[in-house]
Amino acid sequence: MNRKVTFSFALAVMCLYITFAQQISIPDENTVKALMKKYHVPTVGIGIIEEGEIQSANVYGTMDDNSEASIHTLFNIASLTKPLVTQLTLQLVSNGVWNLDSPLYPYWVDPDVVSSPYHKKLTTRIVLDHTTGLPNWRGHEPEGKLTFAFEPGTQWKYSGEGFEYLREALEHKFKQPIEQLADSLLFEPLQMNDTRFYWDENMNSKLYANRHKEDGAPYPLETWNAANASNLVLTTITDYCRFAIGVLHSFGLKSDIAEEMVKPQYRFENKNEFGLGWLLIKDLDNDEYAQIHTGSNPGIHTIIILFPKSESGIVIFTNGDNGSALYKELITSSSILGKEVVERM
Repeated sequence: MNRKVTFSFALAVMCLYITFAQQISIPDENTVKALMKKYHVPTVGIGIIEEGEIQSANVYGTMDDNSEASIHTLFNIASLTKPLVTQLTLQLVSNGVWNLDSPLYPYWVDPDVVSSPYHKKLTTRIVLDHTTGLPNWRGHEPEGKLTFAFEPGTQWKYSGEGFEYLREALEHKFKQPIEQLADSLLFEPLQMNDTRFYWDENMNSKLYANRHKEDGAPYPLETWNAANASNLVLTTITDYCRFAIGVLHSFGLKSDIAEEMVKPQYRFENKNEFGLGWLLIKDLDNDEYAQIHTGSNPGIHTIIILFPKSESGIVIFTNGDNGSALYKELITSSSILGKEVVERM
């Protein structure tokens, strides 16, 4: 702060800082462990960001071999993969080599929808704001095939298949797998050195926080060997906090694209909004708003909440079926704004 400012102004700024600083407190270790026991979640990673920097990053609990979990523990973050792919795609848009509103069909048409005229209406914007009309996963459809539930751009429907459709288009356009694009544009510049899309040759399985059921029993270990733009990225709590800071600082994005990301693309009946790749909750205390994404697979629940105006946020990874109940209770006890966000989610 400039020491020449008036006392009254300095006091006002200090009060504002105190207000924001109280948004998120570092959870007490005993509280975290009590919640882990209550919800039968063996491993939890928690990252706190304040003023655009990592204030704390901790991993609690044990691994399947009963060894203590460490800060190097790798979590399957489920759909927290989508914000990564969103940021990567918007970087390509900012670089002028990709377009938000150009059709995807010149680069990719899924064989299941080639006979539908709706496939020509799919664009990157429509994928990122989840108005494709495509299902979450085609395997859950009656015939296991990709179909449109409605005309793209007219309604909201969460879709992992939409992000996979975008991946195919990007890979065909740039002649690179998405993991290579992400490494060069996102992971390496942000020093996310322990982040990967699948179980590659550098994967240390002893560091993996395996999934667990409601009663705490482990699921069978699953591995995968191909990238998915919607799901299954492996990372550490520290790496993902680095990514979160990148989002807060609009890493790799031109100002107009960064603004577009948090501009309402779709409004829900509960007054929440969806931007490009993020749920948005506006009109919080202190004129703040939140960017949110969650991830959920059997035995996995993850969440990121960012408060862009104060450059703060919280990231929580869990490896249990009850993980969402755990992180909701933890967030409401750690943050006044977090409690408001959880109540409005």
